[in-house]
Amino acid sequence: MKKLSIILFIVMFSVPAFSQFIKSGIKFGAESNTTPKYNILTTQGGTHWNIEAMKNASWGFHGGIFTRIKIFNLFIQPEVVFASSSFDYEVKRIPPPLSSVLPMPEINSQRFNRLSIPLLVGMKFGPLRVNAGPAANIQIGTPKALINDPSFSDMYKGAVWGYQAGVGLDILKKLTLDARYAGSLGGKFGDSVTIGNQNFKLDHSQKTFLISVGLMF
Repeated sequence: MKKLSIILFIVMFSVPAFSQFIKSGIKFGAESNTTPKYNILTTQGGTHWNIEAMKNASWGFHGGIFTRIKIFNLFIQPEVVFASSSFDYEVKRIPPPLSSVLPMPEINSQRFNRLSIPLLVGMKFGPLRVNAGPAANIQIGTPKALINDPSFSDMYKGAVWGYQAGVGLDILKKLTLDARYAGSLGGKFGDSVTIGNQNFKLDHSQKTFLISVGLMF
């Protein structure tokens, strides 16, 4: 009991001492993502399919938690953030040459949900922060297939590595504002598959601009 009392006494006085070096908080914000491009004009059963993005970029949202470990003017900040973005595509089905029916193009949407886990290292200059680091992006679920083919849903990887870099501002040691740029570290978000008689792949040179606001405890 005496030893336990000593341990509790040390913990009670250690937590306030370390609280000035370790802060946790919540954050949320918006992000602009470049639209994933499908490089396809493929044939399936005599029918040609053409998929084109409606816009070059689309806005999404994100929210999560973070911890900031301060070491003098340096800091380490791991985060766990849920993010979601949707993209619209025009899907054209071109029937075989002998067909007289020309179907209207369809507008289909895909939503990508992911768990982003960045590990940022940065430096503080008063209230101003600069930071950068790697980020793991784990896909949650499978986006809706744009054409009716079982290979389409098999082309997405579960996780890819990327990076984040940006600047931030701390206000009254409670409110945090961040602006970041995120990109891929060379990998593709989807694997190549074969649909019909052509190779089909998703180009993931996707780039993201993020803005967020957070509250530290």
